[in-house]
Amino acid sequence: QVQLIESGGGLVQAGGSLRLSCAASERTFSFYTMGWFRQALGKEREFVGVITWNGGETRYADFVKDRFTISRDNAKRTLSLQMNSLKPEDTAVYYCAATIRSHPVSDRTSDYSYWGQGTQVTVSS
Repeated sequence: QVQLIESGGGLVQAGGSLRLSCAASERTFSFYTMGWFRQALGKEREFVGVITWNGGETRYADFVKDRFTISRDNAKRTLSLQMNSLKPEDTAVYYCAATIRSHPVSDRTSDYSYWGQGTQVTVSS
């Protein structure tokens, strides 16, 4: 079982940047496709982006394209989400998640088996 712990959330002004990290407990981290999701207050959890096990493929939700970048370091068992040009509507709890599913990459929460506890991102206007 993979344990995931997110960090890096906080309060930032609109237009600012944050970098979220997700640390994995298992050496098998490199086997997993990793995703980022978010959930705003009163809304359903939604897909943000995904990266395959070797970083060879990434995919993003339309609302974060060209602003957010996912990366991973399998040697350090970490996943990152660089968020630039943040908007108030990006305010949410952000979660990292792991799935053994590889191709095609999935944007569905139901396909992910392991989840972190989430980290709050608040963007002020």
